Amino acid sequence: MNISIVGASGYSGLELIRILHNHPDVTIASIHNYSNVGMKINQLFPHLTDIYEATLEEVVPEQIMAQSDCVFFATPSGVSSLAAIPFIKAGFPVIDLSGDFRLDAESYAKWYSKTPADAVYLEKMEYGLAEFRQNVKAKWIANPGCYATSVLLPLLPIVREQLVNDTFIIDAKSGVSGAGKVPNSANHFVNAHDNLALYKINAHQHIPEIERYLGGKSPKFQFLTSLLPLTRGIMSTLYVPLTKAEARRSIELLEETYATKTFVRIQPDGQLPTIKQVVGSNFCDIGLTYNEKTGILTIVSVLDNLVKGAAGQAVQNLNLMFGMDESTGLLQSPIFP
Repeated sequence: MNISIVGASGYSGLELIRILHNHPDVTIASIHNYSNVGMKINQLFPHLTDIYEATLEEVVPEQIMAQSDCVFFATPSGVSSLAAIPFIKAGFPVIDLSGDFRLDAESYAKWYSKTPADAVYLEKMEYGLAEFRQNVKAKWIANPGCYATSVLLPLLPIVREQLVNDTFIIDAKSGVSGAGKVPNSANHFVNAHDNLALYKINAHQHIPEIERYLGGKSPKFQFLTSLLPLTRGIMSTLYVPLTKAEARRSIELLEETYATKTFVRIQPDGQLPTIKQVVGSNFCDIGLTYNEKTGILTIVSVLDNLVKGAAGQAVQNLNLMFGMDESTGLLQSPIFP
């Protein structure tokens, strides 16, 4: 099948190129951008020389739909809410990696400070947490946020069983690539290197996303985000008050839920994962340990924010949409050391 990528020069777009270039059932028919149109992608990113050297084209929906079977939007928030509409109107498959279709209109306007897409299009989108997809044949997918993926995968099974009944804490940390390619004071080298800083306290746009998809049965949580002096990777540490029996059941639930899921790996009892063991891969590794004295179940979830947290999960959703094995093209080993 043929696919097109809009926003091919961003970090997530480049990851889509890296993954899809080696996908056995996919050809990248075209790449598109709103800047640097007419330039070869390897001129901007020499690491692609002799690997993939297509020219960046303008975004012309009719042209894209004529030559492809699906389009990825790897664009900043505020772009696809308008640019994806001609494709949706035409019934053409869309996988959006931004936050533009993850929330209802009111929440999007509040948390993103941008004009939302029309409600009729928001309602058409399926949330693409791949391991929990409702309709695997859905044609329009809102790919989840990276932090949201790292939190929802360990939490959803135990929240749905109503084991969590008290306020809990999520302490999430991300490498600087999670902020995107546009530089700012926070990800400036002299501020990010050899440093650790909290940001967007009580204001991160993944808070309403996590709330929405945990559902109404979830208690309140405190969500903290920090910037790590790393290029890639997320570590989300969850501190959940539970009884010993609830903690034991939570561990069993995660093991049962993900026993047949390729990309979620539950660690052996008491073993906690590190970011390094998932970098470059589509895996989310989860470890748990219980403190009987404090009554706290600590859950550690790690993933690569550009792969399982973005482009890798988007390709997983593509595979599901078109009836392929969901792991096709995604079984790259993590990069170690």
